[in-house]
Amino acid sequence: MLRHAGRFVVVGVLNTGVYYGTYLLLRPLIGYLAAHLVGMVVAMVGSFFLNCLWTFRTRPTWRKFAMFPLTNATNYVMTTVGVVLLVQWARVDEVVAPLIAAAVAVPVTFLLSRRVLLGRRADDGLPARPVPAEVRRPGRGQTAEGAG
Repeated sequence: MLRHAGRFVVVGVLNTGVYYGTYLLLRPLIGYLAAHLVGMVVAMVGSFFLNCLWTFRTRPTWRKFAMFPLTNATNYVMTTVGVVLLVQWARVDEVVAPLIAAAVAVPVTFLLSRRVLLGRRADDGLPARPVPAEVRRPGRGQTAEGAG
């Protein structure tokens, strides 16, 4: 899991660069808000494929692709709420608060991404248990319930 976490951080840094590069490139053409939205989508799609293929080494599927934005939404909500709570209630400096909020949100986002992309295998870090052969292919005259 430590290797996955390191790769997750690398993908996050790369995707921040992809987002920012896309934003800077498109901002003069379509305005800052549209450039921001397009940059977010491009970075999220890139993050999905890099996390599937490199971080977690799993096959991308449409289901995973549909679920993946939830990980980004979770990160966004956690960091936003974290910054507000840290600044307003804990009186943490506005410059430091986002770093603390990210330090809390990134591990949660990692675990959620791991769960979305690896499914049940992510629970214990072990591959899913194989189904016994007699349940998969009952012998002649047996049913799956009557095998054994």
